[in-house]
Amino acid sequence: MARQRIPVIGVMGGAQVDHKVEEQAFALGAAIAEQGWILLNGGRDSGVMRASAQGAKSRNGLTIAILPGKSPNDANPFIDIAIATGMADARNLINVLSSDVVVACRGASGTLCEIALALKNRRPLILLDPLDPQAILPYGAAGQIYITKTVDECMATLHLLLPAQPAKD
Repeated sequence: MARQRIPVIGVMGGAQVDHKVEEQAFALGAAIAEQGWILLNGGRDSGVMRASAQGAKSRNGLTIAILPGKSPNDANPFIDIAIATGMADARNLINVLSSDVVVACRGASGTLCEIALALKNRRPLILLDPLDPQAILPYGAAGQIYITKTVDECMATLHLLLPAQPAKD
């Protein structure tokens, strides 16, 4: 029987965010880990990247960082696998293409770039508590963009999008 690959959930969001967004990112990371899924993010030691990885590690999850710089030592302390690219913002495409589903938390221009790359590459995209989802909806294909207000709604959407995982022995 062929082994099913573990889903990779890309969690994108700002480096400079308010406490509410950090709390959402932490809870999202923890929920992803509880499902046995892998969390992937940009790996820096701030904002959504740190909070989501910290949440995943709080539940013994596996975390991967696609870093903008040349040193894996630049990853935040909650990253298990640090991939240094030396590609600066160009690494955003690797973030998106390496994710089965992209979840975008609130952020700034880097997050918008990852949203655009997810849309362009037809990756399922979940917007978690966006400020203005109407600004993005016209750019996605039907059934590609999902708007969620809470981490619970986001997780329910992930369950709809991802294949069921076989029971662990």
